[in-house]
Amino acid sequence: MSTLKLNGQVAVITGASSGIGAAIASRFAAEGARVLNLDLVPSPDPAIEHLACDVSDHAAVAAVLAGVPVIDVLVNNAGVAHIGDVEGTMPADFERIFRINVAGVYHTLHAVLPRMRVAGRGVILNLCSIVAKVGIPERFAYSMSKGAVLSMTLSVARDYVDKGIRCNCLCPARVHTPFVDNFLAENYPGREAEVFARLESAQPIGRMGTPDEVASLALFLCSPDAAFITGSAYDIDGGFTLLR
Repeated sequence: MSTLKLNGQVAVITGASSGIGAAIASRFAAEGARVLNLDLVPSPDPAIEHLACDVSDHAAVAAVLAGVPVIDVLVNNAGVAHIGDVEGTMPADFERIFRINVAGVYHTLHAVLPRMRVAGRGVILNLCSIVAKVGIPERFAYSMSKGAVLSMTLSVARDYVDKGIRCNCLCPARVHTPFVDNFLAENYPGREAEVFARLESAQPIGRMGTPDEVASLALFLCSPDAAFITGSAYDIDGGFTLLR
C-alpha cells in the first residue's frame, strides 16, 4: 500500500508556475498526485502538466477544465498584488485585482464543483491572506480581493459540507517569493537589503515565510489527514495576527 498522501489523485492548481503555487505543485506531485497547472506560463517542474489558461476568463476556464475528466483537488492560488490606498487605486487597478483574485476563484469553483458534487467527494483550498483579517497600509484593492476569497471559502464549505466536499483557505503573512525580490528591485533600487529587513521584521518570528512552508500546510489540508477539517482559515504568519 502506498504511503504517498495524494497517490493517484488529480490536482488542479492555478498559478503554479512560480512562488507558492510552484512549491505546492511540486509537493503534491512528490506525494503521488497528477498535477495540472492552470496558468498562462508553464511550470519549471517537468512533472507538472500545463493547461494554458487565463483564470480571469470564465469561458476559457470552463473549456480547459472540461477536458479534465476527474478533479480530486482544486487549489486556487493565482493572484496579483496592488499597492495603494483607496485614493491611489485607479479603476483599472481595482478591476484587474477583481478579475484575477476574485472572479478567477469563482470561475474555477463554478467549473469544478458540479463534478465534485456528482462524484460525492473533493477538496478545495483557496490561497487567502492575513489582509482578509487585519488592516495593513496601502493594500486597499488586494485586501478587498482576499476578503472575498475568505467569504467564498466559508460559503462553499457550508453549501457543500453534506456533499463530501471540503473547502478551506490559507492566510499567509509575507512569504519570500520572486514577487518580493522584483518589487524591491523596482521600487527600492540600491536599498533592497534595508527594505527587505524591514519587511521581515513585520513578522514577530523575525523573518518571512517560505513557499515550502506554505506548501507543507497545503498538503496537509488537501490530504486525508485533514478529513475532519472544512470551513477553516489557517493563519501561517509568523505570529503576525496573534501579536498585533
